[in-house]
Amino acid sequence: MSSIPTGHHLAAILPSKGARLEFTNVPTPTPGPNELLIEVKSIALNPVDWYQRDRGFLITKYPAILGSDVAGTIISTGSSVTSEDFKPGTRVAAFASGFYENGNIEYGSFQTHVLVPASAAVPLPDSISFNEGSLLPMAVETTWAGWYSIGLARDTKYTAADKKGLLVWGGASSVGSAALQVAKLMGFTVYTTASEKHHEYLKKLGATRAFDYKNEGVVEQIIKAANEDGIAIQTAYNAALGASEQCIEVLKEFKGDGVAKLASAARLPDNCPKVDGIEIKFVAPPTDLEGRIEHFHFVFNIWLKEKLATGEFVPSPKIQVIPGGLEAANTGLDVLTKGVSGVKLVLEL
Repeated sequence: MSSIPTGHHLAAILPSKGARLEFTNVPTPTPGPNELLIEVKSIALNPVDWYQRDRGFLITKYPAILGSDVAGTIISTGSSVTSEDFKPGTRVAAFASGFYENGNIEYGSFQTHVLVPASAAVPLPDSISFNEGSLLPMAVETTWAGWYSIGLARDTKYTAADKKGLLVWGGASSVGSAALQVAKLMGFTVYTTASEKHHEYLKKLGATRAFDYKNEGVVEQIIKAANEDGIAIQTAYNAALGASEQCIEVLKEFKGDGVAKLASAARLPDNCPKVDGIEIKFVAPPTDLEGRIEHFHFVFNIWLKEKLATGEFVPSPKIQVIPGGLEAANTGLDVLTKGVSGVKLVLEL
């Protein structure tokens, strides 16, 4: 790559649907009043990134810059950013998606400098590396978007006596392992599915029981275990493709006369079953700008800041670094298309 002109930085540009990412220098922007300009140190890759590159999912215009998960150092702040948490030089993780910016290439994590809303950033404790920090934004935001979608109150706090269960399908994924931790902090007894090799790790994160999703009778096993524990599973979070029906089968067993709820981070199939007494929602934050900013502010500036500082929430799952920096982005996305298990792919810049 040739030298970078003053006032510019390196970015991975998607020129068209299904194309390979191209690497070029783009102008470095100035943050707006409520924004941060971050020098990116680590980028975590998400399945939606390859889906966007190869299939154009939710891309509003080209050229585009993909990616949501970054960790790095604040270079400058907007005029309305007054928080002591966000001074130049502060280490942060941030949700850098360009989706809410109509595809503006000043946003999107696949570049060395990126704009993010201050409401979608969290200061990193010294104990958390940039690589670890990059695992947080999409996973934590998607978890809380799920709770918002199904109307689960932010201040939910059960005790063991309440015997409230929550099922996380796909607990070894970044979103699943985040949902598992948040549910545990809310006081749920958490049941999860994953390959058997991940079970002990997920129990350390807070799962009471873990089940191998590949077992033919896994739904019956979950129901039997919850009944033995005296727990009613009336809430579920689906973090895996093609698992909505299994989640519904578990909820049917425990919904009683009330309403059971399923939040799905995976797109719901067109033929997804509709069951009386089960509310099924695709995860999404508030659609209005004011509501979304407030949602992000709570998730990142308040909740995640506190839980990282206390150590009650930890970055997960394990990290697999793709060598080569930003210019290895295509390689990383190619790996994701084949699927990974219990790891998050990260680019180090």
